[in-house]
Amino acid sequence: MNFGINVTYHTKPGKRQDFLDGLSAAGIRDAVRAEAGCLQYDYYLSVSDPDEVLLVERWESREAQKLHLTQPHMVKVREIKERLVDETVLTSYELS
Repeated sequence: MNFGINVTYHTKPGKRQDFLDGLSAAGIRDAVRAEAGCLQYDYYLSVSDPDEVLLVERWESREAQKLHLTQPHMVKVREIKERLVDETVLTSYELS
């Protein structure tokens, strides 16, 4: 059964673009999409909140997603988040 996670990032005020630029410069999206078991990894911007970003992840399994968290590029994600994100909200779910 596939596994999904929605990650809502609330960036520090006015820092949404810096957050996205940092992820892009580090090649995060391409690196994650190249991981075994990754089915989707896409960012969406809120039209009502200029400091909100939604990340939609889909994985072949929970195990693939857990392995994803141990990848070297995830260290860079954590560094970017520490600088630019105030709050992160995770919602996980099983997909048929």
